[in-house]
Amino acid sequence: MTSNKGEKYRIFVSYPETDAPTEGWPVLYVLDGNAVFASFAEARRIQEASEIGNSIIVGIGYPTNKPYDAQRLYDFTAGPTDSLAYAALANMRSGGQDQFLEFLTGQLRAEIAKRYKINLNRQALFGHSLGGLFAVHVLFTQPGAFHAIIAASPSLFWHEQEMLKQEQDFTTRLKAWEIPKVSRLMVVAGELEETRLELWAPEAFIKRMEPLSAYGLLTQSEIYASEGHMTVPNRSITQALRFAFSWP
Repeated sequence: MTSNKGEKYRIFVSYPETDAPTEGWPVLYVLDGNAVFASFAEARRIQEASEIGNSIIVGIGYPTNKPYDAQRLYDFTAGPTDSLAYAALANMRSGGQDQFLEFLTGQLRAEIAKRYKINLNRQALFGHSLGGLFAVHVLFTQPGAFHAIIAASPSLFWHEQEMLKQEQDFTTRLKAWEIPKVSRLMVVAGELEETRLELWAPEAFIKRMEPLSAYGLLTQSEIYASEGHMTVPNRSITQALRFAFSWP
């Protein structure tokens, strides 16, 4: 699928063989589809008789046979990071997250709705690492775009000051009751993340988010024992599906 801006994506879809419910199927959009779609799809398929299996999984990937593509750096970020640890990526294309968000919630969602009977009120998003960073960006900037957001090992340190400013604005608006509809949020990470910062940032983030439950933001979090940065997505699949598809 080619976006209106000329970016190319490979879209994967897993859907039930039964008729759609009256209100339509709920949908989980999974970023980095080349890497993790198959695991989510199979978990959904073997539970098709259950609430979480009677749903659609949409993977957003890239036209490559590799699990990850450099395009994700552009799609999931607002620009390069200042971290010296990632200096090698400084000259790579980045900064397209809002363009990608427009594609995700506009063109792609409309195309899925044409092909399948879906419930527009039950749309969830899963992102890992930079995809998790993007998922948090969606929460802050379009808090009602999805009914549930799952951020796995989110790279919140990537452009920390900008994210903190977005978080402060989101928190202020939420506490002022200016956000009529807000996603629920799940954050997961592994105790064996590649760096301590990759663990500390999500831990601190969820502590800041939890008090916002008084203003409508429902949160869930877990640090997985014996899991590292790249194994967190597979560990989180069942929990993510339950979080995304349990109703209300």
